[in-house]
Amino acid sequence: MKRVVATGTFDILHPGHIYYMEKSRELGDELHVIVARDVNVRHKPAPVVPEEQRLCMIQSLAVVDSACLGDTEDMFRPIEEIDPSIITLGFNQHFSEDSLRKALRDRGIDAEVVRIGAYNGSGYAGSRLIMKRILETRCPGEDGETDNTD
Repeated sequence: MKRVVATGTFDILHPGHIYYMEKSRELGDELHVIVARDVNVRHKPAPVVPEEQRLCMIQSLAVVDSACLGDTEDMFRPIEEIDPSIITLGFNQHFSEDSLRKALRDRGIDAEVVRIGAYNGSGYAGSRLIMKRILETRCPGEDGETDNTD
């Protein structure tokens, strides 16, 4: 059984996230996703969507066999429990592949590290782009007018 682990914040789910998970799943028999805890997201703005809701969204995807929240103190703990053959990184995740490989070896985790390429399809493929579009269309200025057509 070849287990693959994908990790991420998955703040506002978009096609880039789906692409990352689909490509990760193609590498093995099972896809396990670790969703970053709110307190652990320090390399970018804090998530807008709470961690339990982000986890629920990831768990609902057909491509995902199992999903869990990360550990608040030790990012390797869930990886040790899953015991993957492969750990994938998204194209824009801040991890150094070499540093991650070394840290895994130091912990006795024998997993290959694979970087998944960028999504090039149509649509918004970034949480920041989606938020920017929301602000442009729903909060355009001081005059209070919005495109509230919901």
